[in-house]
Amino acid sequence: MMRVGHGVDAHQLVDGRPCILGGVEIPFANGLLGHSDADVLLHAIADALLGAIGAGDIGQHFPDTDPDLAGLNSRELLRDVGKKLADGGFRLGNIDATLIAQQPKLSPYLALMIANIAEDLDCERSQINLKATTTEWMGFTGRGEGIAASAVALVARA
Repeated sequence: MMRVGHGVDAHQLVDGRPCILGGVEIPFANGLLGHSDADVLLHAIADALLGAIGAGDIGQHFPDTDPDLAGLNSRELLRDVGKKLADGGFRLGNIDATLIAQQPKLSPYLALMIANIAEDLDCERSQINLKATTTEWMGFTGRGEGIAASAVALVARA
């Protein structure tokens, strides 16, 4: 049996925070605001995986009201979701995700992000596809107010 999940996340860009995407710190003047490190890509992927196995969303598993999770590295979150996947008797088919940001330019970092995600989910890099796009200066991402991500995950019973 194969199952599909979809995840979306967005965070505001602010001064004084690092810009972490796919577990990679991107050199940029602003970073993402959030309770954790606000890695929108890993959050969207985690939500897609949780959705595929019918396990809710990351807010249920990692609530932003939990002070113990403040500043959480989202790679830890993704590894935990990967464990939930395996413990539930599922294996990853593939992930296809898109980062949506006018700036910074993200394509130079996609291979590093793929390597991190594959490591955290204990899968082949070929199972992870990442893309980056802009919104041609439209909307909150186009105005540089934030960054968003969307992900789709395919899983199957192990």
